[in-house]
Formats: sequence, structure tokens, C-alpha cells
Amino acid sequence: MKINWRSIPWAKNSFAALNAACELSGITLNEVDAPEDDITCYSLNSVNEPHFRDEISDAECITIAGGPHPTACWEEVRQYADYVVIGEGEYTLPALLRMIESGSQTLPAGVASKKQVVMPNHCVLLPSYPPFTSVKGYTEISRGCPFGCGYCQTPRLFGRHMRHRRIDDIERATRVFRDVRFVTPNALGYGSDGIHIRLDKVEKLLKSLTGRRIFFGTFPSEVRPECISDASLHLIESYCANRKVHFGAQSGSNHVLQMLRRGHTAEDVMKAYDLCRDHGMTPVVDYIVGLPYESDDEQRLSVTQMKEITRHGIVHVHHFTPLPGTPLAGTSARTILPDVQRELGRLAQSGKATGSWIDAEARFFKDNEDQLS
Repeated sequence: MKINWRSIPWAKNSFAALNAACELSGITLNEVDAPEDDITCYSLNSVNEPHFRDEISDAECITIAGGPHPTACWEEVRQYADYVVIGEGEYTLPALLRMIESGSQTLPAGVASKKQVVMPNHCVLLPSYPPFTSVKGYTEISRGCPFGCGYCQTPRLFGRHMRHRRIDDIERATRVFRDVRFVTPNALGYGSDGIHIRLDKVEKLLKSLTGRRIFFGTFPSEVRPECISDASLHLIESYCANRKVHFGAQSGSNHVLQMLRRGHTAEDVMKAYDLCRDHGMTPVVDYIVGLPYESDDEQRLSVTQMKEITRHGIVHVHHFTPLPGTPLAGTSARTILPDVQRELGRLAQSGKATGSWIDAEARFFKDNEDQLS
């Protein structure tokens, strides 16, 4: 039985992780550019999913869809895919493939078909699976997020309890790279519950990777602003190659931040900015404009903070996209004000702003930014 993985640029790291999990079960995933016999697997987000819906529906093979969108919308996706993986796939996908090969009709936990569903009853123990094997990817060191930001799918997909890969496993996996980059919702949360950070654990991790160029707290991960301190920046300076630090502000309004359940204030953002500047690090700061809680004045307040940030840093700006499975699913993005559009355009022309505040889909289809190193 031939098992294929549909090549989608956004899902490269998912392919690396699930290929590794399948290899542990003696299963090989063949990367393809179109559905092929016998089985083709897809990893979809909520923006690219419409582009693949007809392809999956018309495929003359067994189709399996997983990822953020199928997890949140499994009832919708099972109408056109043969099977839907709900939640994490490292255990579930190999179990489903074995079920199909055996001819069994008993679905493993975390799978929906057109006629039945068995909801997930487990979470993945990261040390049980390598981050990648024959298909290389970024090294995932942590999964899950204790914060419940209203726009974010991460805690709904991976849970609010942080799980971490062991340092020995990370060190072993990254031997194949000269430049080491990590996947994690908050790099400075490594080894902790994500709220009470453990810089001793972070330093132990970084020490274990001596001799490699380490990029930490930058693409493809980030940190939270309240985790930035003299001590945490000193660790990055001492062990890492990056001189940029990526963190999320999302809004310059404390009211909006509170409504989003971000867990930090606008003042925390500016404190993190000042600390980065004092340490000679360039802050790269995320913002979302057009949030449903946002008044005109609060949208302009975000731009005021962005202009301050861009004196010594870069802002990365997106127009709000409501994602299924989140508290803000079903809401609508507010229009970006004309004066805000003009100001963002000026910042972009000066090289101080990047992102996709005009084309929301760009953030999901582009390979991510090279300015975050």
C-alpha cells in the first residue's frame, strides 16, 4: 500500500514530524504534488483549506486530512475527505494507516470518518517521537500554551499545558545542522509551565548546543514580551547567533489586550522594547489590526506604538483573520482605517514594517520572513 503526503509549503514542518512518527511504525510517506493511489494525506490550515477542498473531494484515492482547520471543523471536512485526524497526529496517523491496511472498521481515537467519530483521548509525549528523521525540519522543543489568546488556535490544537522535548533528544536531533532553529510557542518558556519561566533550563539547553549557530527567540518561533529581561537577553547574547528577538504585542491598547486575554500589557511591550535596545538587539514585534474589539482610536493607538517600536526595531503586521475553534471564530475583521493604511505603507517603504495587512492569505502561503534572524 502506497501512502502519499501532499506537498504544501505551509506544512513542511508537519510533514517532517509526521514522517518521523510514521517511520517509527515502518511506514514511508511519499511526497507528491497531486493525490495518488493508494492514500494521500493533507495538512491544512483555515486559509489554504478552500484551495484543496475540490482536489480532495475529486481524488480517486483514500484521502486523510489533518491540521488546524480539520481539527476545528472535522464535521465539515469529513464531508469531502475520507478520514479526518483531529488534533495531534504522531500517534493517530500511523494508527489510522494500520487500520486502513488491515481492513478494520474500528477507528482509532482522534479520527472522524463520514459515518462515525472517535474523539481524541490522548496527547503526544514529545520524547516518544523525534522531531524529524529522513525529512528534515525545524526542531520542535515545546508544544502547548498556557495562555488562551482569543485569536489563536495553538492552545485549542495542542492544549494549555506546555510539554517539552528532552535536552539530550534536542542535542542529538540538531547534530545534522550548522544553524539550529526551533519551533515553540515561547522559546523562553522552555522547561517551564510557560508562565513562570526557568532560565536555568533555557541555559542548560543552549549550553548543550555549543559549537552550532543557535537562533533562539526568532523565526520560526518567538517569545512573550513579559519574558524579556536583562537575564534572558544575556543568555541570547552569550549563546546565540541572532541579534533580533521576535515577540508579540498584537495591540497598543490595554483594553484590547485584556479582551484578547493576552496576559500582558502595552507597558510590558515597551519595557521589552527598551530592554532589547539596551542590549543592542533588534526587536521584531507582531501586531494584529482590525480586531473586533478595537475602536478607531485603539487602532490608531497601535500605530502610535508601532512608530515608537520602529525607531530601533521592526513591526510585523497582519489584518485580523477569525480562525475556527477559537473564541473569536465567527467574528468579523474591522476595516483598517485609511490613515492607518497610509502610515503602515510609509513604514513598509522605509523597511520598518512587514506583514500582510492587505492580503491576509499571504501570511499562510509565503515561506516565512528572512528578516527575523
